[in-house]
Amino acid sequence: MATKKAPVPTTKSAILTAIAEAAEISKKQATAAYDKLLAIAYEGAKLEKGIVLPGLGKLIVQKRPARTVRNPQTGEAIKKPAGKVLKFRIAKVAKDTVVPPKK
Repeated sequence: MATKKAPVPTTKSAILTAIAEAAEISKKQATAAYDKLLAIAYEGAKLEKGIVLPGLGKLIVQKRPARTVRNPQTGEAIKKPAGKVLKFRIAKVAKDTVVPPKK
């Protein structure tokens, strides 16, 4: 007889409940830990080298140079100023776990 596998939590509430149960802590403590992890990730992303979340990936702010782009409605070329964009680079172990490499 096959055992039924628990569904993967997909909402913040479900994730916090799963963390609380796995760590045998209250949901309030799990929420505090989750919120602190996010705060650390957001602050770390602002650093020059970004922040690495081991086993998950790297969060980094990347600078984009000024460039010329095209207005899709008129076809007119316009200049877009330099800016910053937040990037997340998936760790190899995470990618290989979710999408196994071809052999």
